[in-house]
Amino acid sequence: MTQRAQLTGLLDRLAIDDLITGYARAVDDGDWPAYRALFTPEGRADYRGSGGIEGPAADVSAWLEETMLLFPVRQHLIMNRQVRIESVDGEAGDSALVLADYINPMRLDTEPIAAARPDVSEDEALPTAPNFTSGGRYAFGLRRTDAGWRLREVVVHEKWRRTSEDLDPHSR
Repeated sequence: MTQRAQLTGLLDRLAIDDLITGYARAVDDGDWPAYRALFTPEGRADYRGSGGIEGPAADVSAWLEETMLLFPVRQHLIMNRQVRIESVDGEAGDSALVLADYINPMRLDTEPIAAARPDVSEDEALPTAPNFTSGGRYAFGLRRTDAGWRLREVVVHEKWRRTSEDLDPHSR
């Protein structure tokens, strides 16, 4: 492998890392135009492995926008990224696969809690810990485009989830 090919590979990996980080930030910040911009025109997302939907990125984005209203505080932690860039005659190709583990703590919206319990102050209604945490693995299919690396496919494989009730011995 030439030094130029090695440099190209490193630059690709940095760009791919930025793309995956951009994905997490777009979802966590509720920036749905940014989320859609991460995908190729034919890009798809599959959240069925975590109880969601599958379809074109625009449709999934609309579903996420509505669903994530329940969780105004969320923070994807995407780690253990394994990047495999297609090789064509010893050079970097135009497709890649990234497998990455995630942990995703989210906090439920407390307004419905406060509205349902007028005897409880808003401060008392605020949860002190994430209400919902899940973990699993993403499979990101990527394609190099004129605009840079973009998501062709996102598939979520949830492995576990825990709610605040799971931690509360009085809720059992």
